[in-house]
Amino acid sequence: MGAFEIIGGKKLTGEITPQGAKNEALQVINAVLLTEKKVIINNIPDIIDVNKLIDLLSTLGVKIKQLGKGSYSFKADEVDVDIMTSDVFKKKGASLRGSIMVVGPLLARFGKGYIPKPGGDKIGRRRLDTHFIGFQNLGAEFDYDKNTNFYKAHSPNGLQGTYMLLDEASVTGTANIIMAAVLAKGETTIYNAACEPYIQQLCEMLNSMGANITGLGSNKIIINGVEKLDGCSHTILPDMIEIGSFIGLAAMTQSEILIKNVAYEKLGMIPNVFRKLGIKLERKGDDIFIPSQENYEIESFIDGSIMTISDAPWPGFTPDLLSIILVTATQARGSVLVHQKMFESRLFFVDKLIDMGAQIILCDPHRATVIGLDRKASLKGIKMTSPDIRAGVSLLIAALSAKGKSTVLNIEQIDRGYENIEERLLNLGAQIKRID
Repeated sequence: MGAFEIIGGKKLTGEITPQGAKNEALQVINAVLLTEKKVIINNIPDIIDVNKLIDLLSTLGVKIKQLGKGSYSFKADEVDVDIMTSDVFKKKGASLRGSIMVVGPLLARFGKGYIPKPGGDKIGRRRLDTHFIGFQNLGAEFDYDKNTNFYKAHSPNGLQGTYMLLDEASVTGTANIIMAAVLAKGETTIYNAACEPYIQQLCEMLNSMGANITGLGSNKIIINGVEKLDGCSHTILPDMIEIGSFIGLAAMTQSEILIKNVAYEKLGMIPNVFRKLGIKLERKGDDIFIPSQENYEIESFIDGSIMTISDAPWPGFTPDLLSIILVTATQARGSVLVHQKMFESRLFFVDKLIDMGAQIILCDPHRATVIGLDRKASLKGIKMTSPDIRAGVSLLIAALSAKGKSTVLNIEQIDRGYENIEERLLNLGAQIKRID
């Protein structure tokens, strides 16, 4: 098990460029299965989860060539659908949550899509009902083997467009259903669809391949099925979760950092939520500049009540950044209630922050109150374990701001979502070392 050894309390300075968006990559890479023509995707992040998906597609017979850093060509003209029942496919698919999104494209193009129960972060229940109910609405047959945890979807007579109201605005569920519907016969309307920038990017990519999708950016997406799709070239957005992580890092370490090429217009309310914590940030073209701040003060509501920051479907605040908000608030002036609505296990890492000296009350699995230390006491370095991607980076940020040495174990979790993080932090002046 790898670890990071960090000497904290150092002010950082310099420029940092966010990687390509992990969540978008896991969608658009699966979309190459919808066509036999060559698809080029740029700005793919070099992270464990994405590399596992690329390897899974290679197992299916997709021809993959790296053209340069972050740039790949894909050609799915000889896909072996029978390999989906093989042990090697099951093992690879089970190690990655994003593998669920191979089902929609395979179902649309080949009439069947199989996948074992996917892995991923242990952050609470993450049900797959929305995906398979959507496929059934399109006319697919669904089978789940409880003994082997194996999911199967078949469409022997082809998929048929329909109207559906999603039971939740699932991002991966919406993406999977969209990819299934683009080759279905007739019109499909998806209401209560997720409308994150990643979904918009997927739809724009599919339209460039010849799909007919309207309603991008809204929660009502209309798809008129086409017979086949062509190839395309697509560039992935910068990762908004990395951008938010770097904002929190700058504030916690009193650092002056310029975050380059952030696609600011796609960040939604992320900059303003950090401003609610009192963090100064300035837009410079398509960059974000965070000046060094001695102190930052959490706002209160107009009536003087304690600030609450919670997650919600887009354009609400993304749940992936609540861990960063929570750790950043530990050195603010004032108090904030962090309400994690979507996952019931994502706040359990706060016990590590409490051990470091943070003042946090874990109210229940979904809510934590942070009483900011206002720099009157530093966090202290400890040994801790990363439970998931986002909590892992939050603990890393805490360690970089803490007094003394910290060790963060199980950093494979961090590597799943953050590309070459220690080298980029070293370039900012951090004292961090990867150890085996």
